[in-house]
Amino acid sequence: MIVVATTDFELYHEAVAELRSRGVSFTTIEPGDQLPEQTRVLITGPDDDIETETNVSRVTATGDDARRAVDEALATLRGGGGRVVVGVDPGTRPGIAILTGSTVVAAFHVPLANAVDVIRREIKDAVDPVVRIGDGARLQGAKLINELDDISVELVDETGTTPYLGTGARGMGDVLAAVNIARMSGEPIESREIEPTEGELKRIKARSREVSDDSRTIDDELARRVAGGELSIDEALTEHRTRQT
Repeated sequence: MIVVATTDFELYHEAVAELRSRGVSFTTIEPGDQLPEQTRVLITGPDDDIETETNVSRVTATGDDARRAVDEALATLRGGGGRVVVGVDPGTRPGIAILTGSTVVAAFHVPLANAVDVIRREIKDAVDPVVRIGDGARLQGAKLINELDDISVELVDETGTTPYLGTGARGMGDVLAAVNIARMSGEPIESREIEPTEGELKRIKARSREVSDDSRTIDDELARRVAGGELSIDEALTEHRTRQT
């Protein structure tokens, strides 16, 4: 069982809310009170003076990182303690999975422009984390690799990582693929430079015609920036219109 024991009101409020949102069984006590017999993990603040038994794991946090504390407590409770591994299924909306040991503690499906911020936030307090990125969407994957140049990154062969999705599971494929990628070792990589092919540029330019109100086609330079994840199609169209005025 998880026990929250802290005089830090913000930590108490945030940790309790996070535990309730996940449907986790827990209890709260005042620092100094006797721990329940079933206690396995204790969440406290850095200034809480609490003595724990040898069979109780303690997670220390502040209100700002209460979710991280709950992630760590759950991983410990489930026997999934270990290295923090981030799996990424790259694309225009990458799937991102955060694992502690073998336990999935968080998952995201975000626009490419937000992916690096999400990854950095999730590994902020981790010791020796690793980010494993699938090699499928090579242009988007290269953007992520290059922007995570100060973090340990591995490039993973993502063949077969996307599972079959049954009825009602639409939209889960990228996240589930990210979980599978996180569980596979890859080749360490520090940077990746890839030039988009002519076919990729043609597809992006065709897409710009499809989504614009005036059947506008962006030029090669803007198409390359879209391919590299620097611009969205809409942003490229806006810049193209500005150039024409």
